[in-house]
Amino acid sequence: MTDAPSTMATRRPDIFIATEGEFAGWRTWTRDTFESSNGPFWHKIEDDGRVRCAFRVEQKHLNGMRAVHGGCYMTFADYSLFAIASRELQGPAVTVSFSGEFLDAAHQGDLIEAKGEITRAGGSLIFLRGMLYCGERPLFSFSATIKRVKRKSPDATDAH
Repeated sequence: MTDAPSTMATRRPDIFIATEGEFAGWRTWTRDTFESSNGPFWHKIEDDGRVRCAFRVEQKHLNGMRAVHGGCYMTFADYSLFAIASRELQGPAVTVSFSGEFLDAAHQGDLIEAKGEITRAGGSLIFLRGMLYCGERPLFSFSATIKRVKRKSPDATDAH
């Protein structure tokens, strides 16, 4: 593994690295309570620099048909966007556009993985696309735009 993950972890105090179980060595963010309660979702940086994201389907991820809820796919894909773009971001960002296509169902016990890429990174916008898989089976394709945001200074006064 490269030294990028340890560098990233020191810059992000909200990173949790699993030390045991199926996802030992994988990372997740603890700051986003929505993702934390809907996950856990995990990511790691492979030796070639690519980011891989995954989660194991639990009962809480299912809809009334006993398949993974579409909102869960979308939430995991959104999480994956930020993991995929983490090296490029260097700070906070928000999703400004998101599009997805549901291709197939997954079920309790399945391992769902996300792979993706940055298609363009500009000054404030980053464009990405990706796919969720169960094994080799594509489940959900997505594309999105995320926007870098500047942190507001706590002592900044409103001029208006």
